[in-house]
This record gives sequence, C-alpha cells and structure tokens, in this order.
Amino acid sequence: MAPKLDDVAKLAQVSKTTVSRVLNKRGYLSQATIDKVYAAIKELDYHPNVVARQLYKNKTNLIGILLPTVANPFFGELTAALEMKLYQQGFKVLIGNSMNDPAKETAYLNELLTKQVDGLVVGTHNQGIKQYEHRDLPIVAIDRIMNQDIPIVESDNYRGGVVATTRLIDQGAQHIIHINGPRELATPARRRRDAYEAVMREHGLTPSTYEIDFNLPEGRKKQLFRQLLIDHPEIEGIFSSNDTDAALIMQLAHELGRKIPDELLLIGYDGTKTVRELLPSLTTIVQPIDDLATTAIQVLNDRMQGITTKKEYILPIKLWQGDTA
Repeated sequence: MAPKLDDVAKLAQVSKTTVSRVLNKRGYLSQATIDKVYAAIKELDYHPNVVARQLYKNKTNLIGILLPTVANPFFGELTAALEMKLYQQGFKVLIGNSMNDPAKETAYLNELLTKQVDGLVVGTHNQGIKQYEHRDLPIVAIDRIMNQDIPIVESDNYRGGVVATTRLIDQGAQHIIHINGPRELATPARRRRDAYEAVMREHGLTPSTYEIDFNLPEGRKKQLFRQLLIDHPEIEGIFSSNDTDAALIMQLAHELGRKIPDELLLIGYDGTKTVRELLPSLTTIVQPIDDLATTAIQVLNDRMQGITTKKEYILPIKLWQGDTA
C-alpha cells in the first residue's frame, strides 16, 4: 500500500499541515523541519498526489488586501506588514482602499475575484456584500465582523478598554468621556466601549460615550471635538478609540487653553510606530500590528489548505505610558 501524507507526518514527527507546507513551500519553516520531512519522504518513497500538485501549481499566488484607508496610521502599518510577510512567502499582493464605501468595496471585490486571488485579508466595515459569501474563497478578517464563516484576528479590545479607563480613574479623573464609532458598526472595537462603561459603573461613575462616524472628514471632526470641549468644561479625562482622534483633541485642547495632563487627561488607542515616534507623549493602548499580520496570514494559509480554523484569534495589548494620562 502506497504511503500517505499521514505516514510522512508520523515518521517526521510533525503535523500533516507542516508536511503540506514543506511540499508547497508555504510559510516559514526551519531548515531542520524541512530536512526531517524530506528524509521521511525519501525513506517512505512517498509521492504526492500528482493531480493535487497540478491543481496547486495552477494557483495564482495572488492575495487581495481590502482595508478602509492606508492614510490611517494603523491600517497603513498593518498593510505594510501584511504585504512584506506575504511577499516573503512568495505571494503577490493587490491592495484596495474601500474608503468605507460599499459600492467601491464591491467593485474592488469583483476585480479581485476576476484576478482569481487565492485568498483575501479584509478590514473593512461593510457587511452584507454577497461576494463575502464566496464559499470557495478563503477569507480572513482583521478587527472586523464580516459573517459567521469568516475568522477574525484582533487585539484584546475589552482588555484595552479596561486598561485605558482604569488608568484615567487611577489618575484622579471621574468625569470621563469615551469616543467610539456608532454602536451598530460591526467591529470588535465595540468591546472597548463595553469595557469602559463596565469599569466606570464598577467605580460608581457615570459612563458617557460620544459616538462619532469613522468616515467624517478631519475638519468636521475638529468642529465636533472643539464643541465637546467647550460644552463640557467638567471633563477630566477622555478615552479616544483611536490615536488620530486623540491627536486632534490634543491640538484643540491646546488651542482652548486646556492643559494636558494638568486639566485634562487623554488616552488613545492603536499605538502605531508612527504615532509613538511623532507623539511620544500620548498615552495609548498598543495593538500588536506585526503579530496581527503574522496571525492573519497563518490563518489564511490554513484556510487555503482546507485546515479548520477558529472563529476568533485575540492577541494581547499593552500600554504605552506617555505624559497625557
């Protein structure tokens, strides 16, 4: 009886997935592992299924990346990390900026499907687009809820909300506002809000979440934030759900004579390398962008090889201790 993939895996003392990756030259593997697998193949005189190998060779080695905008430091750095890691694994990458426009996103998806991409990494907000129900297309979402069949890779949003809110309270703030997107938005970032509201109530404080649309132009956001600071002089702390909004608030507080951190504590979220270098004083919750990219690609590789994946992958956050909170 001819040896099977399972026999190679057993002799090499590795998983079937690892044997498959060695044969397909996919993913990072140590030379020692590669040598073990090839030694087992030689010893067993194992010959991969010719038809399956031919099907594999007909793959395009194209991966689509669809994100809201690379102008945002978080998505910009995430895209760069994904592209670099995919290139190192022998993939070519097609990138689309949806700008949170369902029509534009659908157009990009149709184009990507025409190009016959092997898989998709998606971080857009739009649900209900029928192309995401493409049963034969492996898809992984980053920090977005797409549908029940698409696995999500994300940072620990709830823990991030707990750490941020607790930090503000520990520093003496009681009147704390949280800025987040609309609650109906399908994203795990809602858990930052859930955590903020829970921690506030645990300390006998009244939560107040200020919803602001992710898509608003910067000028309109500045108007809203300026009015918020003017209308609420009692605010002692602000937990912003992203660093770009926190940076706008820092600027406006300075213009209005509100001293940070003496009169107003401020904490952001994302902690990109760009923000930490340009605004090192901003206290923020750091998302592990490099690990998010690595995990998303690992999950996508598994999906492309028909390996069962989990629904959710949650990675740890950390606090960047600046001077604003």
